Amino acid sequence: MSELKDFIEAIASIAAQGNVDENINLARQTVKELNRFLYNTHDGIGTTYELAKNRAYISDFHKYWHKHHKEILNLQIDESSCTLVADVLHSVFIRTSGKAFGYVYDRCGLSDEEVCHVRFLTANQDFRGSRSFAELAAIYKRTPDIFNLKSISNNPQQFLNAINVSSLSQTDKRITFAKSIANFVLSKNTTPYQLIDLYNRDLVALKNALINERGTGFKEKKANMFIRDMYVHGVWDNVTGIEQINVPSDINTMQVAMRTGIVKSSIPLLSSFMDMFSYQYDEVDKIVAEAWKRVWEIWCANYPKEECLESPVLLDYFIYNTVGKEFCKNSLYLYECAEDHHFSSLSSNIKLCPICKEESTAKRKALPRNQRGAVPILKTPCIHRNVLPCTHPDGHIAIEQTTFYQKHLANPNFFECPFRALCDQNGKRSLQAPKSISISALLVKLAGKEPMPPKNLVAAG
Repeated sequence: MSELKDFIEAIASIAAQGNVDENINLARQTVKELNRFLYNTHDGIGTTYELAKNRAYISDFHKYWHKHHKEILNLQIDESSCTLVADVLHSVFIRTSGKAFGYVYDRCGLSDEEVCHVRFLTANQDFRGSRSFAELAAIYKRTPDIFNLKSISNNPQQFLNAINVSSLSQTDKRITFAKSIANFVLSKNTTPYQLIDLYNRDLVALKNALINERGTGFKEKKANMFIRDMYVHGVWDNVTGIEQINVPSDINTMQVAMRTGIVKSSIPLLSSFMDMFSYQYDEVDKIVAEAWKRVWEIWCANYPKEECLESPVLLDYFIYNTVGKEFCKNSLYLYECAEDHHFSSLSSNIKLCPICKEESTAKRKALPRNQRGAVPILKTPCIHRNVLPCTHPDGHIAIEQTTFYQKHLANPNFFECPFRALCDQNGKRSLQAPKSISISALLVKLAGKEPMPPKNLVAAG
């Protein structure tokens, strides 16, 4: 039985009865059917394994989407776009002598062993950059005992309080992560720094061990981030497998991948609020990591070794931080006042039109002092909207304020995103990356301690 087919037939049956715009009863039936398909469960709907247990499907749509999301999305890596992106990244490498890809954070005076210890025990708590390494290093210097493995295992809440994440979201999950990762190291009778030796200094073997250890919070993204940091900072030397560590996929690397066209889908991505249990997000997450790996492979195949990066994971800082967080954001504000003056700014809070002010001031100065009071200084309100820097001639003023530009890494420096021409060509700037919408908290709130979907689950948001 096709849940989607049944839904379409039900809607068609209602539409055949008359005009829903003119018949309120038909409109009610339509809304009722929409609600049933999207948000109502029922006896015999079936189950799926989500959030560590078998649960009834939330709705017929949920069941249909679970079974068919892959074939509907039809996500693919576009080889020609990967080649174009690889060429752009190579040009950035040459123009910056590789510095654009070489981000290293301040180790704050910690030794290799200490850097590894602090980063390992906190990487699984790093939800969207919630704590910087400098903050964590300062805590470690003040109270190193907080990072004791046995102490964390016995009292994970104390550890979370000490590193200032207990007031953030998903506390129960954080407690599990802290306790589980401490127990993982303790069970092997080693330290985070020496852990690599248990896996013959093979980064891939270590990554797989972390990912396969349930409850630690080390999925693909966080494992790759941790390994990247250990490699870039030289904490672990004489290691193998770095070329197999992929870009840690997130909303920024996904968005750049979609806008540059290296990942394509047969339909626009579903609204994240409809992507129950993040089926779409997980598929995009996987293919984006593979797409960036393919870009790296093409780069290495087409250019001399000394003009290439050693691993796809080393693309991460430039793609994620420079392009994703600095260049590919709606950071330029466009203003238009009632006098039809147009100007741009990086501020979203300009209350007066500077052109009006300048013109009225000039008029006042042209008059004798005793007549200047008759010319008011106009206070014309402005309407603004924000746009991507690459879509406006004044976009350079936003780029010039980025950290990347101000470090003067490139010669000559960049006044626009290096992917601008590519995005001009493919016209995909409006594409948005998916978000992972967790509904577990909603299920808990509605259903009590055992988070089972209620008969009539109302969508959040």
